[in-house]
Amino acid sequence: MSTRLRIALDAMGGDHAPDMVVAGADIARERCPNVDYLFVGDEQRVRALLDRYPALKSISEVRHAPDVVGMDAKPSAALRTGRQSSMRLAIDAVAAGDAACVVSAGNTGALMAMAKFVLKTLPGIDRPAIASFFPTQRGESVMLDLGANLECDADNLVQFAVMGTVFSRTVLGLLEPTIGLLNVGSEEQKGHEAIRQAAAALRQTPLAKSFHGFIEGNDIGAGTVDVVVTDGFTGNVALKTAEGTAKLYAEFLRQTFSSSLMAKLGYLLARGAFQKLKMRADPRRYNGAMFLGLRGVCVKSHGGTDAIGFANAVTVAVDLVNHGFNEKIRDELAKLQASLSGNDSSTAAAL
Repeated sequence: MSTRLRIALDAMGGDHAPDMVVAGADIARERCPNVDYLFVGDEQRVRALLDRYPALKSISEVRHAPDVVGMDAKPSAALRTGRQSSMRLAIDAVAAGDAACVVSAGNTGALMAMAKFVLKTLPGIDRPAIASFFPTQRGESVMLDLGANLECDADNLVQFAVMGTVFSRTVLGLLEPTIGLLNVGSEEQKGHEAIRQAAAALRQTPLAKSFHGFIEGNDIGAGTVDVVVTDGFTGNVALKTAEGTAKLYAEFLRQTFSSSLMAKLGYLLARGAFQKLKMRADPRRYNGAMFLGLRGVCVKSHGGTDAIGFANAVTVAVDLVNHGFNEKIRDELAKLQASLSGNDSSTAAAL
């Protein structure tokens, strides 16, 4: 008999919480039958919602939290004053061993600050990174960091490459994911010093055979590499630009196919194809940004998502735990450090 997994959910996080959280958990229940749920939030409201989902209620516990972290709260303020918030108590449950992971659709900055403070970082990781999926012409890729660290040095970028590689193997199922450093050009002399140093370091690690080199913004959608590594400032700008461009073209299509009777007829004839396109580009499919590098699994759902999107975030968290994601990061970092130590020893002997 397989061991059941328990997930802590910030029931009050997100624009449509707690309704969206409970409904999303019920969808996830069908996808992940060996999971129990710990809802942390307004006990009265959550229990009333669970009454609508008897099957979910039977595998759920509710833990009351008197406070909620606002979506506009500053991370530092949330860290100081949010000790009794649903977000903090859900993270505390992971630290105490009451849950294997936590999922929240709440304030991103506050969630990162609390998770880093409570769970701490893995050995060998200086800073956690936010990672998420990207649809590409070749399938899917992972990109990090998406906003946790606005400035990064070469060591941070190398660590991101390790975590992104493990994530691609674990969640995307890629045996040998390729890695690229996002830059202003593909030439070796392009970019600032940190990114050039990171490229040089990666070529001296076990990841060298998978390291593609520098990539540009248009390579993200093309799927040139499986793991896109960058600092949080650049990554967040790229993410928001991609989201905005997708919405722009969706509006262009809507306007085009409503511009005339013939255009409307053309849409009706091609409606099946457009439904496939809509499903392929549906942002809910890619919902669930991971905070990589922590001593516990923490997944951030988009604050404005619906139940389907939240269920996808829960599924991502389940996959990370079931595949021993953090243990694999530890192993990869150990190999990296051993390789770097070996290179240093070889260099010293040659001198």
